[in-house]
Amino acid sequence: MSRIVDARGLSCPQPVMAILKEIKKPETGEIIVLVDTDTSRENVSRAAQSQGWQVKKIDSEGTGFRITLGKG
Repeated sequence: MSRIVDARGLSCPQPVMAILKEIKKPETGEIIVLVDTDTSRENVSRAAQSQGWQVKKIDSEGTGFRITLGKG
């Protein structure tokens, strides 16, 4: 089951803090993160990878990005 973190409109470091909070939850499955800036896309991707998560896919979506994260 995918979990969605909508971090659009948030300025850094808020998107990173939001995904780190979600990563710490015991639920399994993918996390989909919605961001609206290149900086947030890069920072969220880097933060997830530092926690052992993989960036499975990054799609352009409207004026932002949809980042799909998976464990391991």
